[in-house]
Amino acid sequence: MTLKVGKGALAPPFMVMDVIAAANQRQASLPASAPHVIRMEVGQPGTGAPAGAVAAVQSALRSGHPLGYTEAFGLPSLRRKISAHAKDWYGLDTGQERIAVTVGASGGFTLAFLAAFDPGDRIALAAPFYPPYVNILTALGMTPVVLPTGIETRFQPTVEMLERLAPRPDGLIVASPCNPAGTMLHRDELQALAAWCDGNGVRLISDEIYHGLNYEQPPASAAEFSSSVVVVNSFSKYFSMTGWRVGWLMLPEDLVRPVECLAQNLFISAPYISQVAAEAAMDCHEELQANIARYRRSRDHLLQTLPQAGFSRLSPAEGAFYVFADISDRSNDSVGFCARMLTETGVAATPGLDFDRDRGQRFVRFSYCGSEADMREAAARLANWR
Repeated sequence: MTLKVGKGALAPPFMVMDVIAAANQRQASLPASAPHVIRMEVGQPGTGAPAGAVAAVQSALRSGHPLGYTEAFGLPSLRRKISAHAKDWYGLDTGQERIAVTVGASGGFTLAFLAAFDPGDRIALAAPFYPPYVNILTALGMTPVVLPTGIETRFQPTVEMLERLAPRPDGLIVASPCNPAGTMLHRDELQALAAWCDGNGVRLISDEIYHGLNYEQPPASAAEFSSSVVVVNSFSKYFSMTGWRVGWLMLPEDLVRPVECLAQNLFISAPYISQVAAEAAMDCHEELQANIARYRRSRDHLLQTLPQAGFSRLSPAEGAFYVFADISDRSNDSVGFCARMLTETGVAATPGLDFDRDRGQRFVRFSYCGSEADMREAAARLANWR
């Protein structure tokens, strides 16, 4: 007898995870004397959690506190701190009652999509995109509406693209700075998109997990321009805490209770100990700013040296820690290109096919959040490879 498998189980893989596995296998096969694999495939800061966060966790563990469940929306003290963060960074008066601490940004997206949309709803987003947007929407029975973008709009969506959609979508996902291109929606552009969404009854979901990692101009929050937006953020990137799996949502009034009920049932709460670490991390500004200075130096070096290595068409790296390279003059098979690059140079990067299923064979994403020494070594290896 053949048993039914749900359609949600048919979501495609997150390809970067396969690249991670291949890089791990490659490293394990090398003799101890061989040059190591340089990891440019994953957006995971090489710095680890700030020292203050680690110290807070050690103290909590020694205290004998049971570290059990928290409220579904998280520790009140952490929510207050996030609310103060929104005031400090964006001038927003967002009370803690509208802050939901989540199991990473990934848990936040699931809660936001379930609360804001129904199966069959159409959600617009720019391509290239962060793969789990589409995969989570598809698993939930929703329909991604992909807007092809290019270098002319810095791989970001525009109001003009949305105006061409018929019927209007039920939602729009934006990301600034974005993964994989590292580009930003400038303040006037984000404001225009938010106004269009409000004027057309379209729910805006704003991915702001790379805020703080900006090099040209400070980012704007979509919540500055709309009271109906759902903002998704995380402690993974700027706060350098990927494995702790803690993020947050800034919610509009109409979704607070729906998201709370969903969170109670799906996740109960984010891990207590991760919330302790997150709260302490928000006071570690000096260390975090030093991380950004390091990313900036690596970015500047790669933007100078990658064109000399044959990667002449690069995205404007305004934020995050990614460079998106058009390799169509070298290959139209980004999966094979990345596999060969890993084998022949020991540099791991992610095929663009993970981010754009129609045009991604022409692109490769490089992540530069590893050590500065590794980023310089990667550039040197690629300079001698064709």
